[in-house]
Amino acid sequence: MPHRPTLATAAEIDEALAALPGWRAENGRLVRTFEFPTFAEAFAFMTAAALVAERLDHHPDWSNSWRRVDVSLTTHDRGGVTALDLELARAMSRLAAGRESDD
Repeated sequence: MPHRPTLATAAEIDEALAALPGWRAENGRLVRTFEFPTFAEAFAFMTAAALVAERLDHHPDWSNSWRRVDVSLTTHDRGGVTALDLELARAMSRLAAGRESDD
């Protein structure tokens, strides 16, 4: 079985969030809403993020409604935020950069 990371400390989470605009810590999770100009762009983002998540073997809790994608990241078997969540949040932010709507 692959090594699963330990829980991130509050300081580690705060430091990571300082470099992740739009993300926040909430109830042992990292959460963010992404808004895109169109449904197709929201879906393209989800597709690209799904490929990253699969590579990491770490999958988001998320939902999509029209051009909005709500994301919640936690490492369920650790009961909170780990390095996997932080890595996936960084990757999702990179994927959304320049694609999000300004509204």
